[in-house]
Amino acid sequence: MSSKNKYNPQPESSRSTYILGGLAVAIIAVLVIGGVFWQSSRSQPRNDGYGGVQNSEVQVAKQDNGVVLLGRPDAAVSIDLFEDPMCPYCGELENRNGQELAQAIDDGKVAVRYHILNFLNQLSASGDYSTRAVAASQCVADTGDAIAYSAFHSALFSPANQPQENGSSDHTNEDLAQMAREAGASDAAVQCISTGANVEQAAIDAEAGRQALAASGAQGTPAVVKDGTVIDALSNPDWVAQL
Repeated sequence: MSSKNKYNPQPESSRSTYILGGLAVAIIAVLVIGGVFWQSSRSQPRNDGYGGVQNSEVQVAKQDNGVVLLGRPDAAVSIDLFEDPMCPYCGELENRNGQELAQAIDDGKVAVRYHILNFLNQLSASGDYSTRAVAASQCVADTGDAIAYSAFHSALFSPANQPQENGSSDHTNEDLAQMAREAGASDAAVQCISTGANVEQAAIDAEAGRQALAASGAQGTPAVVKDGTVIDALSNPDWVAQL
């Protein structure tokens, strides 16, 4: 075959190719780095430093089917929040918006009905961690101490405490009791958790919560529902402010 039929790039063409290739690499690098920073900013704790509920006007009460209502009596709106203590995405949501939500509760902007579920039991080392965490949550709620409940709920989902799915360990009842004690829960709540007094009922309530989650139209946890409408809270970091 004659060399005239071949494409032989000229030096100028090669330099242009290298320059364009270098620009493409640089642009891709900028996009990747920008995406990392954007994603990081989306996952940062909102209102960091606020902590849990602090207002003495906030009340906590266990309602039918083990639902825990946390809020001021004059709260402007109410939402339903479905979570499983083993769910990593629930932990992500709590880490990002938990403190922001606590202030909104303190300010009377929102009251939260917590539905704590247990469908991820089988992914816990003990096989029943989610149920025991539901029971512990109810033990604290039964005392009527809203500030302690908020602190304990935050501790359950904190990166330091939340067990990993298919991990080699989780928390015993004594561990959960100590967590409640550190959150400021009463001796009665600590004793309730230590003895596993609420575990049987917690399993029943968690199943009722699972059915309520399915009826809401949400596809999984975490799920936030307001007036029958599912809010895409995990993808929208501004969902609390938009309530």
